[in-house]
Amino acid sequence: MGVHVWAFLGVAALVIIAPGPDTVLVTKNAVLHGRRAALASALGVNTGLVIWTVTAALGVAAVVRESAVAFSVLKLIGAAYLVWLGVQALRAARLRTAREPSSAAQSRPPIGALLGYRQGLLSNLGNPKIAVFFTGLLPEFVSSHVSVLGPFLLLGGMFVLMNVVWLCTYAVVAVKISSVLTRPSVKAALDSLTGVVLVGLGVRLALERR
Repeated sequence: MGVHVWAFLGVAALVIIAPGPDTVLVTKNAVLHGRRAALASALGVNTGLVIWTVTAALGVAAVVRESAVAFSVLKLIGAAYLVWLGVQALRAARLRTAREPSSAAQSRPPIGALLGYRQGLLSNLGNPKIAVFFTGLLPEFVSSHVSVLGPFLLLGGMFVLMNVVWLCTYAVVAVKISSVLTRPSVKAALDSLTGVVLVGLGVRLALERR
């Protein structure tokens, strides 16, 4: 079918394990909200990847890649969402610090699976770099003498499957590690750290050129 599968798998593995906004979000939800929120966030991220795969195969994502206006609009939406998540984490850190130890048990409850899924989905869909990845990198592994629809769906599906395994495994490990981080002061520090990282990633995304 004119698809260089093994070469793609090597590149895809490097792309997947490189930390980015999706990894930060899953880490935050794993540490602060538990297994359900973390796994739901991971599934939301991968739902976004499925959407990008299909749109890239159909040529829609190429519009984002070629249109400066479409790219900029999507980039700013994604950046604003990351900054909003970061500000929420910073606000939670401030509230945790302000509370008395005796009232720590009254802190706001963990987010549920639905909200975690939505955060993961919006985080991924709001990143135009994913569109550039699918429309820019995938063609390198597909022969120019064949229709791209089938190969794009195949490679995109493999990428999503690899990312599901990696991100869900990562989420479970992060939850296991976070089980020892139960003190309010530690959670406040984690809120602050993830808040700063998310805001920083949002600003970077907003200022980044194609």
